Amino acid sequence: MILEVAILDVKAGDEAAFEVAFSNAQAIIASMPGYVSHDLKRCLEKPNRYILLVNWLTLEDHTEGFRGSPEYLEWRALLHHFYDPFPDVEHYEIVDSLAV
Repeated sequence: MILEVAILDVKAGDEAAFEVAFSNAQAIIASMPGYVSHDLKRCLEKPNRYILLVNWLTLEDHTEGFRGSPEYLEWRALLHHFYDPFPDVEHYEIVDSLAV
């Protein structure tokens, strides 16, 4: 399993509109092959900063499948205009884990 991590800095004042747009957009990502789960969290110290965590079965499910899909164009149209600057996205794999 691969964890996609994106720090999303939303333009100040656009937080509520971003959250509504994300609420609509999340069905897009959830419908993609290889998608496992996601969480969107808002920063307490910087209220216009969010972190998006998406679990994918493989790196390619995100980088090729999702980003290469027609659905990604809809995702981009709904969300990308909110970001300043545009976020870096990184991918992580499990090294060690303790299941509780």
